[in-house]
Amino acid sequence: MKVAYIMSSTNSQKILNLMILPQLEQERHGADVLGIFFFMDNTYFLMKGADMGERLQVLHEKTGMIIMGCDQCVYERKIENMLVPGATLGCFPTLYAVLGSAGVEQVITL
Repeated sequence: MKVAYIMSSTNSQKILNLMILPQLEQERHGADVLGIFFFMDNTYFLMKGADMGERLQVLHEKTGMIIMGCDQCVYERKIENMLVPGATLGCFPTLYAVLGSAGVEQVITL
């Protein structure tokens, strides 16, 4: 199954750090994760130098997984120049276009 995640809750850090990322890194997640979209303060996970950002960058480089931050959320936090190189910015129209062309079958919001 081809899935994408939307990270919007305050529990996203724990879910990503302790569950999803380790499974992806060990290639045992059970689904092909084609992309992860980050909202609000979760956009900080995409920052260069942050453990989570660096791990996401490695997965992006290895698998081509899309890592996208909500553009308005990133601009509000003034971190647009501090993101890992693989991070892109966009809003729902951009997300839909990217995920649709990738063949995502399920979108999961956490």
